[in-house]
Amino acid sequence: MGRLTGGDPSLLRRINSAVVLHALRATDCATLTEITAVTGLSRPTVEGVVEGLMEAGLVAEAAPEETTARRQGRPARRFRFRAEAGHLLGLEIGPHRVAALLADLDGRVIGAQAKDVDVSAPADERLEKLRSAVAELLRRAGVARGSLRAVGVATPGIVEADGTVRLSTALPQWTGLRLGERLGRSFRCPVLVENDANAAAVAEHWKGAATDSDDIVFVLAGLSPGAGSLIGGKLHRGYGGAAGEIGALHLLGREVTPEKLLSTTSEPLHPLDEQAVAEVFAQARGGDERARAAVDRFLRRLVHDVAALVLALDPELVVVGGWAAGLDGVLEPLRRELARYCLRPPRVTLSLLGEAAVATGALRLALDHVEEQLFAVEGTTARR
Repeated sequence: MGRLTGGDPSLLRRINSAVVLHALRATDCATLTEITAVTGLSRPTVEGVVEGLMEAGLVAEAAPEETTARRQGRPARRFRFRAEAGHLLGLEIGPHRVAALLADLDGRVIGAQAKDVDVSAPADERLEKLRSAVAELLRRAGVARGSLRAVGVATPGIVEADGTVRLSTALPQWTGLRLGERLGRSFRCPVLVENDANAAAVAEHWKGAATDSDDIVFVLAGLSPGAGSLIGGKLHRGYGGAAGEIGALHLLGREVTPEKLLSTTSEPLHPLDEQAVAEVFAQARGGDERARAAVDRFLRRLVHDVAALVLALDPELVVVGGWAAGLDGVLEPLRRELARYCLRPPRVTLSLLGEAAVATGALRLALDHVEEQLFAVEGTTARR
């Protein structure tokens, strides 16, 4: 926000409103006196701001506490932030399913919906499945589409700032898709599109295994693994949005693709055939020597690729998610490899959010956008 001057009262009102909203959101409810003490604003300023926020539907008067109501005299009025004044969506678009999470303005999830989709489904069919899931979710929750304040979307691929998928090998007809623009036609609010591994990293930092760490790498393991990174608590996307694309490291002198590594025959697996991958792992657990060798080759590659990213970023924590989170013995080889190369090896753990990580991260992106609009006051000072 730019430099403040005394000649811009509307800007000062917005700043004061953000300060009061932030104070109310941090507690269940508060009196005018309590808000004044927390914010440092004058009581007349607080009274005016609260009145305006009530008119805007963001603040409501709370019922008096029962003990206070029994006392003689008029109890002090108490006010609360109306988290129900708007809603957020977090959407996941993956090879085998689409999923949606619905939340209030505090980020509390109030509904979820998922639909299976064929891995070979064209872009239009995949998007129609997503729209259908959203419609069912809103209908079940009794939430009007016009109540949505922001929509976060997470998808495989390299995503431009405007929501265009620059490159994606995971979904048919996805490369070049103007995903933000396409989905924007279905909503009357901002639509924010992000890479799925990046979104999952944000989710683990918010509600998962990385809540106590600000420098993390999240590995979304698959046949073409990807990774999302947070540095100082902030998502690192890179210059072109391609940070963490460790699935391409085999091109640097390691031409054997993951589909060949996991093959138990002379023919590579289909890149999107997760059922075939699951069969290989099942055979390995059953003692099949060729399958065990294939899984071992795959794990060595995964460990090598993750180690390369860790050496570059020096994170405090590595979180492993995707279907590799269910692999036997994936953590110990990674810990051993990192211990070989890192002066101070990071901790390594599994995702706590599982398959919900990507949609949860998309929801957090939507919440970040709303918080920036309503509560951000960095670099500004409230005026008394």
